[in-house]
Amino acid sequence: MSVRIALSISIILKFYRKFCLYIHMTTFPFLQMHPVQRIIYAFGHRTFSHLLPKKHLACSVMSTPSDARNMSSFVIATESSDKGMIILNRPKALNALNLEMVRKVYKHLKKCELSKSMVIIKGAGEKAFCAGGDVRAIVETGPTEDSKAFFREEYTLNALIGNYIIPYVAIIDGITMGGGVGLSVHGKYRVATERTLFAMPETAIGLFPDVGGSYFLPRLQGKLGLFLGLTGFRLKGEDLLKAGIATHYCESAKLEDLQNDLLNCKDADTVQEILEKYNTPTKKEFVLNEVMDKINTCFTADSVEEIFENLKKDGSDWANKTLETLNKVSPLSLKVTFRQLNLGSQLLLPQCLKMEYRMVVRHLEDSDFKEGVRALLIDKDQKPKWNPPTLESVTQERVDSFFQKLPDTEELKV
Repeated sequence: MSVRIALSISIILKFYRKFCLYIHMTTFPFLQMHPVQRIIYAFGHRTFSHLLPKKHLACSVMSTPSDARNMSSFVIATESSDKGMIILNRPKALNALNLEMVRKVYKHLKKCELSKSMVIIKGAGEKAFCAGGDVRAIVETGPTEDSKAFFREEYTLNALIGNYIIPYVAIIDGITMGGGVGLSVHGKYRVATERTLFAMPETAIGLFPDVGGSYFLPRLQGKLGLFLGLTGFRLKGEDLLKAGIATHYCESAKLEDLQNDLLNCKDADTVQEILEKYNTPTKKEFVLNEVMDKINTCFTADSVEEIFENLKKDGSDWANKTLETLNKVSPLSLKVTFRQLNLGSQLLLPQCLKMEYRMVVRHLEDSDFKEGVRALLIDKDQKPKWNPPTLESVTQERVDSFFQKLPDTEELKV
């Protein structure tokens, strides 16, 4: 009899703990204040100084009791019933990714794929979902095994998200650039808000739109993806939905209700219905609607040089501003990106990521990457010295070198 009583008490306590955990996650979010000042994160990330916040803000972070004891973690992984949640918890750094974070997100996603019916990923604070990945430390240390590991494991994570079995909901509230795009755009559901700021600005730092950019950019309407990839043009709010980058648009004031409804939904079959309930875009035209014909005309070309010529012939204010932007970024990056996106339009996501890993290893060895990060993130003089300095001096042989196969033991396995 005593054994039965002990077992009964054990079962009751087990369910009571689960009930308390569920109530805690869905009803009482843990609030934590984080002052975010207008500074570049000490280690740098894929963004620009003028995009950093100017005010202090309060960061709302959901946590379990165990998480509360480990708030130093940059990734908070919580579970509620049969749902999983991942919170990028570096609000002072605009939730920029490092290798530790990539590994934790990957580990939790693998676990949830086998045991949960849905996963939500979001960023702590009101300024950013994820501003990108750490690049300053990478370029300063050179092509080390650690720097290669960051990109290798980041791209492996992107591949996992792109082929995730259960619903994956990315709440892209705030700045979403570089690595943050890779954490969201390949998932089934991407929820933007009026605070969302999207860009792939890699050509400005001598890199290329990676994290699967070669897959999703060419698949946007017309030549929009090529335009975004070459210029780093920023999209805001519901324009992400109209561009096809987000799947839904929800006002930030309703995110908590959306999140609670998702965590309380019966099963994965109701996720789409819930997201549609909160999807409230306006009838306002897409920000680039008036120039889409120009984008399609000017960026339909066989080379970057031809794009420049098309823009010069157009002669409109938009064309002149676009030329001004393109003249500031790395000529080498422009040509590499042009070829990357052309190739990616014919490849599957895993093939694109494999190609991009070859490219990023070459960029770590010899490219404008280090100089771009120096000029924009370290010295901040905004005066990069590109090598070669002009489009005409970038040879086809130089471009081809970034796409060469790596030794079999170093190729990305996805």
